[in-house]
Amino acid sequence: MAKDRPSIKDEETYEALRKDGASKQKAARIANAQASDDQDPSRKGGKAPPYEEWTKDELYERAQELDVEGRSDMDKSELIEALRNT
Repeated sequence: MAKDRPSIKDEETYEALRKDGASKQKAARIANAQASDDQDPSRKGGKAPPYEEWTKDELYERAQELDVEGRSDMDKSELIEALRNT
């Protein structure tokens, strides 16, 4: 029987994140990164500036990369919120 979600490497972490309200995709990314010896999801990420410092065009491009629905109708603050919830 096919699952309706991606392959999960750390089921316990996935379920905890879903219980806390994370999307299926976000929970899967974090759970799989945590299960990988090559990644350290608890370590602070890159040096990108906060979304508030991005231009609307930059935010739109990032939303396009992540396939955020309704992005073309969003203003800057809506794009920031959508990107943070993806």
